[in-house]
Amino acid sequence: MDLFPTDGPVTLNMADAEIHFYTCLESLGDHSELLRTLVEQAHWRQEEITVFGKSHPSPRLVTWYGDKGCRYSYSGISHEPNPWTTELQRLCDLVEIATGSHFNSVLLNYYRDHRDSMGLHADDEPELGPEPVIASLSLGEERTLVFKHKTRHDLGSVKVPLPAGSLLVMKGATQRNWKHGINKLSRPCGPRLNLTFRHILSRP
Repeated sequence: MDLFPTDGPVTLNMADAEIHFYTCLESLGDHSELLRTLVEQAHWRQEEITVFGKSHPSPRLVTWYGDKGCRYSYSGISHEPNPWTTELQRLCDLVEIATGSHFNSVLLNYYRDHRDSMGLHADDEPELGPEPVIASLSLGEERTLVFKHKTRHDLGSVKVPLPAGSLLVMKGATQRNWKHGINKLSRPCGPRLNLTFRHILSRP
């Protein structure tokens, strides 16, 4: 399956999904300096995850920023937003211009080396709405995002490399039909920072 049929921003050829890929978001600036600044300034936390009744440290660091009141919960973990920094607001503005969507929050995932990962999951929490727009900006080491359809096993997995500066936008029924994750690597690699911009719906 040809995932990238043309140069530049493209729509991935995936059934039951709407996914757009930008090879490099413009106006980011120096990628290495941006990565260093964001990692140093962010208020990181390492969550505890439970597998088969045993708790383990999450294999990555996370932090949540956004507008006041944009609380986000997943896997039994609740995040209260840190206020936007100048740099994160600048990046949000760039992503909004590129995608034509509005975001009021961002989840940062810090993969420190090849041992850090993210299990298969869908961003389908109620506060994101039935068809959320998730814009994922990557910095640092290239890692591969793996997609697996929730019901159609005949489709097999889809692997999308995410180089520094790239932007992946998941829309429409993507979260309803597909799971995605980042596998551990057998070879050493440098750090990667992933910023996933979202829109949290207002609570009644």
